[in-house]
Amino acid sequence: MNIFNTAVSSIKRFRSNAFRDPERDWMGMLAIAVTAFVCIVVWNIWTFQTAANGGVIGTATSSPTTSLNRSSLDAIDDVFSNRSAEEAKYRTGVYRYSDPSQ
Repeated sequence: MNIFNTAVSSIKRFRSNAFRDPERDWMGMLAIAVTAFVCIVVWNIWTFQTAANGGVIGTATSSPTTSLNRSSLDAIDDVFSNRSAEEAKYRTGVYRYSDPSQ
């Protein structure tokens, strides 16, 4: 019940007719901001060290999945080969680029 009474008394202090202490309020906000900043820095340091040491952040997968097959890789290679052939036609002069502004 002590926590409940503390919470109720804190809420009563925020009423419009209560005594306002701007210095206390700013110090409270500053303390919360510094605490949040320290927590963020500690979290980032832990995350960096975990990743730098080869650890896994979150849950680790049990085994790597192989979802690639050779036919899809060949199809992608064909697309890039066709694009390269088209680019070569522009560069060698087979295709001529006509600039409509001239």
